[in-house]
Amino acid sequence: MTLHSKFSARLLSSLSDNFQFQNFQFLQIRSTTKGGRDKPNATKSVSRSSKAGLQFPVGRIARFLKAGKYAERVGAGAPVYLSAVLEYLAAEVGNAARDNKKIQLAVRNDEELSKLLGAVTIANGGVLPNIHQTLLPKKSGKGKAEIGSASQEF
Repeated sequence: MTLHSKFSARLLSSLSDNFQFQNFQFLQIRSTTKGGRDKPNATKSVSRSSKAGLQFPVGRIARFLKAGKYAERVGAGAPVYLSAVLEYLAAEVGNAARDNKKIQLAVRNDEELSKLLGAVTIANGGVLPNIHQTLLPKKSGKGKAEIGSASQEF
């Protein structure tokens, strides 16, 4: 008999004597293949976006910067900074579009965004409502009272 079998038989007999178990089946003792080593405490991976407190994906932007051959090497802070700038611009356009209900109207009515996105075509953006000055009806500077009291005398 091995040590494990003696230990389990002795433990089983003491349990049955003390607690009067009926039909108690003892589980087999498993031997580990790792020599008793447990798994190391694995920590959950934290994304660079969450470390920076951003919603935009820092890892994806880093991959695009590297694949785009903008430079031979890309620093660790460059994709974080770029994703922060893109997130800020998206928030600005979104806040402006919330008031005007349309992205095209929001961008063109905002002076800074219009200057930044002046040469950009927004897909399905439509056109800004604009009527040429010559097509507008002429405004008369005189009120109704003056029209009725006009005379031809000099």
